[in-house]
Amino acid sequence: MFGLDDHIAEFSSGGSILIVVLVAVLLGLRHATDPDHIAAITTLVASGQDRARRQATALGAWWGLGHAVTLLVFGIPILLFEAYLPENVQRGAETAVAALIVYLAVRLLVRHRHRHQHGRHQVRTPFAAFGIGLVHGLGGSAGVGVLLLAAIPSTALAVTSLVVLALFTGVSMTMVTTGFGATLAARQGAVTAVAPMLGLVSLAFGFWYAAAAWSLMPYPF
Repeated sequence: MFGLDDHIAEFSSGGSILIVVLVAVLLGLRHATDPDHIAAITTLVASGQDRARRQATALGAWWGLGHAVTLLVFGIPILLFEAYLPENVQRGAETAVAALIVYLAVRLLVRHRHRHQHGRHQVRTPFAAFGIGLVHGLGGSAGVGVLLLAAIPSTALAVTSLVVLALFTGVSMTMVTTGFGATLAARQGAVTAVAPMLGLVSLAFGFWYAAAAWSLMPYPF
């Protein structure tokens, strides 16, 4: 699952500290817009349409924080001690991300039906968003970023770049969810109408992501 990451990382080869940090920033921005992240963002924010504008930024920040925590916890040992996760564990982590996407999609569909029948639903809590971020941090796209940073000759620079990567991934996630929240707040009627489609698309993507984790389907991102 290297794709664009590999091309971005090529700019850091033999570059200065500033160039390497800039590459880490670009990787962070790129990871925040991965298809699996977008699918999770869509269902995360769309589930709380009643307070979309006010809640989106907070949810994005908590989600990004959870993602950053996992990225640092698992990334720093790789950079310092070359302690990589076994392939089966990594595959299990990818499957957990896929299961999370499926869960969020089903939850969106159920909440949409409940909202249609009763006119209200419960808004997602920051703690739940943080937990989702923790699981998402285990995903392969983040792991690819860590592996690319591990190729940097200086360990101190690699760790610094990892922190920058985690930081800008979190910031980007917050920005994207804020944008989604603003869109939901401005067009609640339209979003309500397409919510089932969003849920079904996310559901299909979750199953595709699981199949890709077990090398049953291609994953070009």
